[in-house]
Amino acid sequence: MSEDAVKVMKQQVGKAAADLVKSGSIVGLGTGSTTAYAIQYIGERLQNGDLQDIKGIPTSFQARVLAKQYGIPLTSLDEVDRIDIAIDGADEVDPQKQLIKGGGAAHTQEKIVDSLAEQFVVVVDESKIVEKLNLGFLLPVEVLPMAMTPVMQKIEALGGKTTLRMGVKKAGPVVTDQGNLVIDVKFDNGIDNPAELEKTLNNIPGVLENGLFVNVADVVLIGEVKDGKPTVRQM
Repeated sequence: MSEDAVKVMKQQVGKAAADLVKSGSIVGLGTGSTTAYAIQYIGERLQNGDLQDIKGIPTSFQARVLAKQYGIPLTSLDEVDRIDIAIDGADEVDPQKQLIKGGGAAHTQEKIVDSLAEQFVVVVDESKIVEKLNLGFLLPVEVLPMAMTPVMQKIEALGGKTTLRMGVKKAGPVVTDQGNLVIDVKFDNGIDNPAELEKTLNNIPGVLENGLFVNVADVVLIGEVKDGKPTVRQM
């Protein structure tokens, strides 16, 4: 599949998600390449008058920068009593709409915003659809720096292989927007019970949040390229 086809597909999925936003909404703005197009199209709808009175709540520094770039006014969780819709990507989606997120190390803020949203719309391309979570993509766990070693030991005892996520073009580990570290976890046979594992991991002292999003997604929009033409289908 050509890079151009992939780009057009991501744009179409982003646009399909942006089209679900209604005037007067508080919108959770997610992180990642496909969501970036959704933010762009929300901005365009605001500029051309198709949308009015929108406020965005960003889930990451990246989302904040894009929202400003495309003229979406921002607010915070302290200022609002609801989020009408959140749009965000995912690294894996299983048939029950359970997700792994956190490839961009923003999953803690994303989970706070996406879980609060009345409607959580996931935008992905077909490569992210899997039969079972964690067979292909590592599960990120955000951890306080001082707790890194004991947390890794506890996760290993649960059967997970752990690696500390290291920076690219940066010496040393990835540091999240909250100033924490990310441990990437692999279970050999994937994750059998995402709901149970999500709770178990979050109960380990020093863990802030993990990348399992269980029973959070409402709508999954999937971009595909069929016969060279980009299409969007809903799961």
